[in-house]
Amino acid sequence: MLVVKEIQEFAQIRTKARAYLCYIMSRNVSQSMGEGTLESVIDKIKELQTALPKNEVIYAIDGKGVQLIDNISSKSKLHGFGKGDNRSDRAYYYKTLKEHRCMLTDPYPSLYSNELVVTATFPLYDKSDKLLAIICIDITLKNILRMVHPSSVDSFFGGVSKVVYSGFSLALFAVALLLFIKGVISFMSFGMDVNHIDINEMFKSTILLTLSLAIVDLVKAIFEEEVLGKEKKHASSDTHQTMVRFLGSIIIALSIESLMLVFKFALTDPSKLLYAVYLIGGVTALIIGLSIYIKANREQKERDA
Repeated sequence: MLVVKEIQEFAQIRTKARAYLCYIMSRNVSQSMGEGTLESVIDKIKELQTALPKNEVIYAIDGKGVQLIDNISSKSKLHGFGKGDNRSDRAYYYKTLKEHRCMLTDPYPSLYSNELVVTATFPLYDKSDKLLAIICIDITLKNILRMVHPSSVDSFFGGVSKVVYSGFSLALFAVALLLFIKGVISFMSFGMDVNHIDINEMFKSTILLTLSLAIVDLVKAIFEEEVLGKEKKHASSDTHQTMVRFLGSIIIALSIESLMLVFKFALTDPSKLLYAVYLIGGVTALIIGLSIYIKANREQKERDA
């Protein structure tokens, strides 16, 4: 499910979503209404039904939070009921009363459709500045992302990207499986005869298995974050967790390779030990660079918070 991913995207575009909905509502509804009748409120709602065709349901509540009219919706299961319901315990009701302006809620499960929705509210006042009604519009989280954030996970591009990432994940997993099989075969080729074990071959098998583990970890990160939309767990790598995981595994593989070269050159050609030292220096540089990156990413997150 992509619920977490969608909520994260909504949090990023919430200000823009509120501005967009308030603009649409202000164009079709006047905050100060001269007539101050229930019929005029219904007329305004009908205009909004046309202006926001992707809405889930539209209704109006009075100053005490009681619904004035039945739900207006293009969906038959949501249309034609609700009049008289008490909504004074809803956050959007008392926030609108407090702010005296258009409001937009966080996503919450709808009692009617069981989907995640957001509610936009718009207060209407009569000539004496007395609250006449609060027009409420429920829009599903998916639809608000489609309206305000076309590149979201629910858009066409988002769907295509999920397919692409799924394909890459499958291909990378196949590579990891082949490396694992090759590493196990190479390791098991010695059988139980420990006297014929080749240390170099054992190190090569270890490197193959380590690379296989690194790729599996990369596949896991890509599939969970880009396809399933799961929330990233590590605060230090919220944005680039995939790269951090992969680089960490590569550093482990290169460290094993460095150790192998040290033993190999120490036994066969000590004059080439300098090359192993160069590789160890490169691994050290990678560790330092990755540490600096993680620290900078964490500090940036703390500043944003």
